[in-house]
Amino acid sequence: MPESHHPSISVVIPVFNEEATIRTLHTRITETVSSVNIQSYDICFVDDGSTDGSWKIIESLAEEDSHTMGLRFRRNFGKADALQAGFSNVDGDIIFTMDADLQDDPSEIPAFIRKLDEGYDLVSGWKQVRHDPISKTLPSKVFNALARALSGVHLNDFNCGFKAYRKNVTQDIQLFGELHRFVPILAHAEGYRIGELSVKHHPREHGVSKYGGKRFLKGFLDLLTVTFTTRYLRRPAHIFGGFGIAAGATGFAVLTWLSFAKIFLGHPIGNRPLFFLGILLLLLGVQLISIGLIAEMINRSIRNTNEQSHIQSKTPNCNSLK
Repeated sequence: MPESHHPSISVVIPVFNEEATIRTLHTRITETVSSVNIQSYDICFVDDGSTDGSWKIIESLAEEDSHTMGLRFRRNFGKADALQAGFSNVDGDIIFTMDADLQDDPSEIPAFIRKLDEGYDLVSGWKQVRHDPISKTLPSKVFNALARALSGVHLNDFNCGFKAYRKNVTQDIQLFGELHRFVPILAHAEGYRIGELSVKHHPREHGVSKYGGKRFLKGFLDLLTVTFTTRYLRRPAHIFGGFGIAAGATGFAVLTWLSFAKIFLGHPIGNRPLFFLGILLLLLGVQLISIGLIAEMINRSIRNTNEQSHIQSKTPNCNSLK
């Protein structure tokens, strides 16, 4: 393929205490893009509040290589914020994300580009063979199954950090909290085509995993949030109104029965718990329907994340790379 046909690429890498791997990862990425004759590229390391020597290494690489830039957060804000900051500071036609621990293999970058050329807007890696303990792989399988069932996006591995995006995908989604796991779901909700590519997964040789046992619970709660926002953000009255009608109809039926019992059967109802339950359900139904109507008037709630405010410092060439 002629050199002019190669798209420009950017690689966004969140970093948190990975001083032992950053330089090696940079070398492997550079070797890969050079081998396929990609001249227009940049590598963006986002230091997410590291407490080791990661930032010094990033600064050194930025001085040595004009294709490399660095962003530094004041403290650890999380992977989603790091990715969002990276997306906002790179200009590639295709944007890659990968972890800094060397478990992702940069040599597969050309395979991602070929997969995108098949007509996809986002290609997500699939760690088909994982070199992780069962304490990570088993919860991951359960989580992926739930994500497929609730979202309707049929990927085998939502958690893989190795992904390739067309630029407009990163411009249309906003990441915060723990939403980095659900980028394919968010992109799919915007109408983008999602693909998957089996990738190599290397054992971790340096450092320790940044994820503990709480990740599964947080991930499940975030999955419910993403499912709600992607399915009902543009039609909130459907969910609030649905629950409201169900609650109101139940309360109305209870009160109708009690009224019949009072008028025609002479039963006392003033102290019956069912009477108060009927009133509660009727009021709850009215409130939920009202919330749904108000939400429809607002139509869409967008959380603006000012990720730039997290950045403490940048390398001098951060805004000049193309």
